Amino acid sequence: MDKPLDDRRPFALVVDDDALILMDASDILSDAGFRPLEASNVDAAEAVLIEYAAEITLLFTDVQMPGDRNGFDLARLTAERWPDIGILIASAVADPHPELMPEGAMFVRKPFSQDVIYDHLRRLLPEGKKPEPLKAKTRAH
Repeated sequence: MDKPLDDRRPFALVVDDDALILMDASDILSDAGFRPLEASNVDAAEAVLIEYAAEITLLFTDVQMPGDRNGFDLARLTAERWPDIGILIASAVADPHPELMPEGAMFVRKPFSQDVIYDHLRRLLPEGKKPEPLKAKTRAH
């Protein structure tokens, strides 16, 4: 028997210390065709990356989190160790200074909407890595 469609969806790692934003971002990414994995800080996110990196297509991370490292640190670590993972960084307060952003990463300002996230994902991910819902919708309106 074939695996259910959900089992073939790519993973997206969502990292935010605010539980409501984490849930909202996970819902948006699930609707976009991803299987969200969640973490609330950089250390937890790194552990998820180590375990699932081969199956993760996207890192969606907040900047400000508890602990010694922030979302920019996580983005740079991900870009260095797992360069095939697309990176989308979100923040309401931090600015995306070029020296903080890994090459190829994109930035979105909070609060964000589903349409804004979809638009960024369509530009960020190569065609072969876009889940079907992102391929199906040509415009986010």
